[in-house]
Amino acid sequence: MIDPVPGPDFVQLLDPTGSRAEPHRFGYSGSDAELAADLRDMLLIRRLDAEATALQRKGELGLWAPLLGQEAAQVGSARATRGADLIVPSYREHGVAWCAGIDPLDLLTTFRGTGMTDWASRPANFHPYSFVIGTQTLHAVGMAMALRLDGLVGNSDPNRNAAAIVYFGDGATSQGDVNEAFVFAASFAAPVVFFCQNNQYAISEPTSVQTKIPLYQRAAGFGFPGVRVDGNDLLAVRAVTEWAMERARRGDGPTLIEAYTYRVGAHTTSDDPTKYRSADEEQAWRAKDPITRLRNYLLGTSAIDQSWLDSVEAEAESLAERIRLGCVNLPEPKLEEFFTQAYADTPDALFSQRAEHLAYEASFEATR
Repeated sequence: MIDPVPGPDFVQLLDPTGSRAEPHRFGYSGSDAELAADLRDMLLIRRLDAEATALQRKGELGLWAPLLGQEAAQVGSARATRGADLIVPSYREHGVAWCAGIDPLDLLTTFRGTGMTDWASRPANFHPYSFVIGTQTLHAVGMAMALRLDGLVGNSDPNRNAAAIVYFGDGATSQGDVNEAFVFAASFAAPVVFFCQNNQYAISEPTSVQTKIPLYQRAAGFGFPGVRVDGNDLLAVRAVTEWAMERARRGDGPTLIEAYTYRVGAHTTSDDPTKYRSADEEQAWRAKDPITRLRNYLLGTSAIDQSWLDSVEAEAESLAERIRLGCVNLPEPKLEEFFTQAYADTPDALFSQRAEHLAYEASFEATR
């Protein structure tokens, strides 16, 4: 695969060495202090990801979808949202969940099998994880259309406006649901940002098998803008996502952002990426690591120093210990509780089934 070249069609504000790139029509307007906070998020998210992967290998999680290498795409886009915006993830957006304030242990309940996605710490504007590929894009368009109908788009007071952002991977762009979402969003000028993390592989299929043109160019066929951004460049991701979100809030309709990045780890912990990609390719992408890039830049501007990095490392160690201890002590669900979680108004038949289950369970106690 041929990497895109920075320029009008590929937004890069920070190159892989950590140096500021040439000025671009998209510019990052935040401070180095904000970038340092973003770097902290990325470091802690990477540690969360490493601990969750290790827990799965030890049999404490049934599955985990690693995000290694995609931290800048997730943190940069998440920090471009605000409280009234609606965030619709797929199943790998642990960094977005972190930025939304979701407790990592809540995330683990889903992958441990002790809970669903109704996490106690999930804010109202964060939609539960979607595990069926691409379906969440249609949900997001419907939610965005509701924002418009509720009068929360195109107001003269920018603080009264909101938009939706929906996450999906390059593989999802081959799904009918995603293309139908593009049609509806364009037809109704829905205030939605389609954020595609192109991590180069739909499980084992490279992007080159899925499409003959860059993914961002598909937006033109539906009648709205598409932008390709360096997904390992947090500054570029923030700048482009802020522009797209503000455009949607104003009432100018949808945007497709293709964050060109790389899944360094496996698709999930049930996958072996060595079967379909080379070690040389992986090493080439590790050289573009989003954390190293931002860390080098901030060290160069003296916005952070080694003592700052040491303090974040200590924070990461504490987080890791909390995750390890917390995971194995997550309360086991009781089957009887699930009978009343299928419907808003539980039908009598399910109450009867629960009673039968409890009687069956009690029969074992009687024989002990």
